[in-house]
Amino acid sequence: MTHALAFPTTRPRLIATDLDGTLLRDDKSVSDRTVAALAAAEEAGIEVFFVTGRPARWMDVVADHVHGHGLAICANGAAVVDLHRGRRIVQVRDLPHGTALAVVKELRTTAPEVNFAVERTGGIHYEPRYPQFHLDPGAVIAPIEELLSQDSEYADQPVLKLLAHHGELPPDDFLRTAREVAGHHAEFTRSSPNALLEISGPGVSKASTLALCCARRGVAPEEVVAFGDMPNDLEMLTWAGASFAMANAHPDVLAATPYRTSTNEDDGVAVVIERLLSLPSAA
Repeated sequence: MTHALAFPTTRPRLIATDLDGTLLRDDKSVSDRTVAALAAAEEAGIEVFFVTGRPARWMDVVADHVHGHGLAICANGAAVVDLHRGRRIVQVRDLPHGTALAVVKELRTTAPEVNFAVERTGGIHYEPRYPQFHLDPGAVIAPIEELLSQDSEYADQPVLKLLAHHGELPPDDFLRTAREVAGHHAEFTRSSPNALLEISGPGVSKASTLALCCARRGVAPEEVVAFGDMPNDLEMLTWAGASFAMANAHPDVLAATPYRTSTNEDDGVAVVIERLLSLPSAA
């Protein structure tokens, strides 16, 4: 179901959708209904962008369902990825090493128990106490100052984002505090149910990278429909001409969006796409 506000009256030119908690079901699958809706949208001439906090190497969940252009915005806007070419990164908006180190210093002063990981174009590396839920082969385990050092063996790989985990603070409180003490250095957001912050370079977000991609295509914000569920989607949802919060969305997302749809488990994105396809194209 959608919110009571008037539904868009014409088809969008581009659909931008988050993945986890939005397009994907809780088991990380893409339902048959959603696959069909995505294919129908692109057949109708509507571009579909996957816009996610995931790195390129975790895009296998949707790689088999790519049509048309096959581009995705990953790492909260830090990388544009060509899914047709082995998930190759074609654009990087990096977090400078010095900026990342400044954030580490500020957060360590305020929340001493914080632990960090660094996501580079070639993979992720961790501090020893960082919860390694997705340990990649070849990951280096070391203090963050070493991982960010210009002498690191991976220093030639741009930093896409810094991750900061705290085992005790409530997630939204941690985000609020981090923005207060270090928000002048970088962009802070979160997409995890845990106190795990995602930190990008100044001005880098899902919204800003989506805006750049749309500008190259001559697509205006009012020609975009966006879907999301977590704080890292907020800027994108407020930038798009029409935005839909999933029924399972974070309260801040529900408060910021004009429209609602069903949960990710109930194919909420597909529900809206099917309805959008019944609309006339814009003149």
